[in-house]
Amino acid sequence: MSNAGARRKAPTIHDVAREAGVSRGTVSRVLNGGHYVSPAAREAVDAAIKSTGYVVNRHARSLITGRSDSVGFLLTEPQERFFEDPNFNVLLRGCTQALAAYDIPLLLMLAGTQDERRRITRYITAGHVDGVLLVSSHSGDPVAEELRAAGVPLVACGKPIGQASKVSYVAADDRDGARDMVRFLHQSGRRRIATVTGPLDTPGGVDRLAGYREVLAELGITPDERLIEHGDYSRAGGEAAAERLLAAAPDLDAVFVASDLMAQGVLSALHKAGRRVPEDVAIGGFDDSPAALASSPELTTIRQPWDRIANEMVRVLLAQIGGEDPSAVILPTELIERRST
Repeated sequence: MSNAGARRKAPTIHDVAREAGVSRGTVSRVLNGGHYVSPAAREAVDAAIKSTGYVVNRHARSLITGRSDSVGFLLTEPQERFFEDPNFNVLLRGCTQALAAYDIPLLLMLAGTQDERRRITRYITAGHVDGVLLVSSHSGDPVAEELRAAGVPLVACGKPIGQASKVSYVAADDRDGARDMVRFLHQSGRRRIATVTGPLDTPGGVDRLAGYREVLAELGITPDERLIEHGDYSRAGGEAAAERLLAAAPDLDAVFVASDLMAQGVLSALHKAGRRVPEDVAIGGFDDSPAALASSPELTTIRQPWDRIANEMVRVLLAQIGGEDPSAVILPTELIERRST
């Protein structure tokens, strides 16, 4: 019988060694970090891997190294938030691409309930991933502390409240971004500037509100608590907060909203109330997510450098997996002016 249609046998480590003209042990050392291998031998092995199409048997290697050669992307939010909020998808894509350069797969883990968090924490601490990229950690969420106590390499997106000195994190400068937006609205002639905050058990919620208050204080404006409403980073939450603001302070002429998705809800509430944007009320968002461009009018917003955040999260995590101590990275934001102001 013809073998034309037979499945081609996968290349082995022996094929790589023969192609490179080195021993099997040399190939193994290259695959496990390259210790005690000359540059010439490493180059020959790398070329042989490409020419043969050899793919590492991750299961076999994990039995030797004690590592899974995979990383978890853990979102401690209800599953619907993952599909509603475009920031999560942007960050997931960036982290996946950054890890692909190291041939490391990323496992998406959603843990929006206590039971889900318990199950996933058990899975992670059993060694099924080498480290975790933790997204949207609320104050009081035990996951970060449990993983840290178990010695699991961990990097949070955003500064973990109460654990900043213990957990590696990468964050945009939320406070400075909020300051830039409120200052911009004031310089544009707006005087009754309201805000819709994020959840105050998240670092973004706390720091963006702090930036808002700080600029008002610098301008000599006593904060009017009627101009502050709290949201939950959802479109519906933004709309409900805007309705409360309009009822309490109908003379507002600008709203700084702590996320673009919530800003879409604020726009909807203003439209229903007959307020024109930006003629009657200016709107400033935060994130520069796809929601900013999908809004009508398009949102003036604070851009978070999502690609840099993803790359830095991966870099810091891999360094920690390699034995380095926890570290923190804070990245600058940028104000993007569009038609909502």
